[in-house]
Amino acid sequence: MTSNPKLPQFPESYWRKETLPTFTKLTEHTSSDIVIVGGGITGITAAYLLVKEGFKVVILEAGQILTGTTGHTTAKITAQHGLIYDELIQHFGLEKATQYYQSAIDSLDFIRHTVKENKIECDFSDEDAFIYATTDEYAMKVENELDAYKKIKIDGGVFDGIPFDIRTKSTIQMRNQAQFHPLKYLEQLLQMFIEAGGIVYEGTTAVDIGEGDHPVVITRDGHRVKCKHVISASSFPFVDMMGFYFARMYQERSYILGVRTEKEFPGGMYISADSPTRSIRSTPFNGEKLILVGGENHKTGQGIDMMKHYEALQSFAERTFGDVSIPYRWSTQDLITSDKVPFIGPITSKKSTIYVATGYRKWGMTNGTTAALLLRDLILEKDNPYRELFSPSRFQTDPSVKKLFSMNTDVAKHLIKGKLEIVTKDPKDLTNDEGAVVMIKGKRAGAYKDKDGMLHVVDTTCTHMGCETEWNDGERTWDCPCHGSRFSYTGEVFNGPAKKPLKKIDLE
Repeated sequence: MTSNPKLPQFPESYWRKETLPTFTKLTEHTSSDIVIVGGGITGITAAYLLVKEGFKVVILEAGQILTGTTGHTTAKITAQHGLIYDELIQHFGLEKATQYYQSAIDSLDFIRHTVKENKIECDFSDEDAFIYATTDEYAMKVENELDAYKKIKIDGGVFDGIPFDIRTKSTIQMRNQAQFHPLKYLEQLLQMFIEAGGIVYEGTTAVDIGEGDHPVVITRDGHRVKCKHVISASSFPFVDMMGFYFARMYQERSYILGVRTEKEFPGGMYISADSPTRSIRSTPFNGEKLILVGGENHKTGQGIDMMKHYEALQSFAERTFGDVSIPYRWSTQDLITSDKVPFIGPITSKKSTIYVATGYRKWGMTNGTTAALLLRDLILEKDNPYRELFSPSRFQTDPSVKKLFSMNTDVAKHLIKGKLEIVTKDPKDLTNDEGAVVMIKGKRAGAYKDKDGMLHVVDTTCTHMGCETEWNDGERTWDCPCHGSRFSYTGEVFNGPAKKPLKKIDLE
């Protein structure tokens, strides 16, 4: 294998179109019926739905809208969320497992209808989805999942292998699913939201909520937005001390390669049941069809050198498709709850006008749309069959207790490990485009020497709860192994729950 550790990211023109307007920053106090924090799939869809109901709606986006997790992906729209339904039946019962499936199908139908009704050109295509196993152990799990399909009456069944050079033991199919380019889809919803009177503020970071007769969203710059309802639709809740979500979820990174091959792609969306996970699908790109190869999941800030994950996917792509070229790579970050079901609803049982939507695992398009539809109904005080299933106040004894204990034991381990780590490297030892944990005047620090030889040094202590961040060579970031916050090499926040940047260190 010829590894290429400097593969470029997809160009920004793929993610953010020139037709997407640039919005101003909030510079004064204001008011609205509803404030939505975060402009991804949930935020924009909820804003679009609620403005149609006659509400005055404002979106607050910390960076540029549609450049976060939702904006940097090509996406499945599917109810096939890995090996989930047998597990849901075991832990929640058949009724709630069926509700989970139906909520995803409802979201798929909503997107399909919205695309058709508004003639949105977003590379939407109907695709069947497949899960395959390559080992006897996981073949048994796939068979159990097939039994769950039958109990829930899922449109699918056994399939004879997959159309690639991969020897499989068992394969199941879920019919009539889909995929699309979410940015192209959400651009149109955003435009319709603005035309209906909706307002977007970019570069506006929400950091807290003041309470009284009505909630007040407070920005990092001290401006306030008074409202009747607040929706936290950012990837991580921006007020994480309400409900302690940082202790009830963990963040996981995964990796994707855009692969060119002379072989014709047969259609469909494929994911392995085995670990490490391998995902195969396609996307139109500049008049051609790229094969997307994904997988290599791990907790943020933990594991091997991040470039090794890209190299493992490259090796898999070469084994599966033969001669390939790999023009692009990127990574994603996903939040996972202790029971694998998203948190959608009031942020706590006592905060009925403050809502949260998070923990979608890797299925943001369906779960994010489900969240928007459910939140609309909650604000309108309409019945919704999925309210109890997704309630953030739920607590299942099994598996939640065991998983929460494991998650927080892991946090404690990494907190202690970072403080006791022996560091010997000095900033002057770094070569260009290299980052590492270093010692400066006897204290742990993080240093990155950029391609021009300029040194950027930060305090590696995460500003969320004091864990020590680790260098991510794949993305040139400082990642926290405790709760998944990520920072640029200059210290700026990429992913929460941290709100404040890493402290910069001046060597002079």
